[in-house]
Amino acid sequence: MTTFRPRTTNVSRVSLIGFPCSVGSYAAGQDLAPAALRSSGLVRTLTQMGVEVRDHGDTPAQVWRPDRESPRAQNVGEVVAGLELLIERIDPILASGDTMLVVGGNCLIALAVMVGLRRLGAGTPGLLYVDRHYDMNTPQSTNDGALDWMGLAHGLALPGAVDAIVAALGDPPLLQPFQVGWLGIDEELATQWERDQAARLGLSCRTSADLVADPTGAARALVQQLPGGPLAVHLDVDVLDFTDAPLAENTDGRNRGPTLDKVVAALSVAARDPRFRVFSVGELNPTRSVGEPEALRMFCSAVAAVLSS
Repeated sequence: MTTFRPRTTNVSRVSLIGFPCSVGSYAAGQDLAPAALRSSGLVRTLTQMGVEVRDHGDTPAQVWRPDRESPRAQNVGEVVAGLELLIERIDPILASGDTMLVVGGNCLIALAVMVGLRRLGAGTPGLLYVDRHYDMNTPQSTNDGALDWMGLAHGLALPGAVDAIVAALGDPPLLQPFQVGWLGIDEELATQWERDQAARLGLSCRTSADLVADPTGAARALVQQLPGGPLAVHLDVDVLDFTDAPLAENTDGRNRGPTLDKVVAALSVAARDPRFRVFSVGELNPTRSVGEPEALRMFCSAVAAVLSS
């Protein structure tokens, strides 16, 4: 069993891995994110901010295609294979003691991260999940068929979750509700199923409006409630005001939600916590910022600001 030793200093070194995967998404595009962030200066910007980077490269690319045989849970086999491969790549890095940066790809990344943290045997891990959505749908609660909108339903092993995904995460459930704090939720975008589950499980949440009004206070309130083991932070970039930062697969955040600066302020609270071990990024689609390439460079600077805070 690994003894968990909280950090006593700021993050000085990160291990970077890319997960160029969109098979669980609504369409292709997120598979391009790791390469786009690298070419926009992610490693260089981190280094300039005083963070040493160990670059472990990318997992093999997986690109979305329509799955007409399983339209409500598309590409399950590829999703499971991608998760298993990412878990395999994460395990030795976490065991080495490095802080990790995982860039994707879609929000299923967070499940692989939490499997890795649980396998450390270093205390109950916690997850700050920064997202406009709960991601607690199942193939029965929505007809979209995009599994990246269902990740935490599988982590919590909710009724209706896909058995093959739940099984890939180890002994179910991977997560208990008290292990997760949701930051940035927009209740208007939640399905009735998600609202019902949030009420039934008594989830710890702060809304998009909370994140806009008091980013550090909202983040601190959630982080303080999380368990004492290693801490992961997952960012779905759709939590951002899309007009301020045109990055996300999902564009329903136009002129609503926090700016990039406010999200950095919130995430920095978690990154300064001595339990912090992993920062993962999902749902970034570089094609959204073709007309404003500076958006990718600004996002690289934001990631570096969080990790060097």
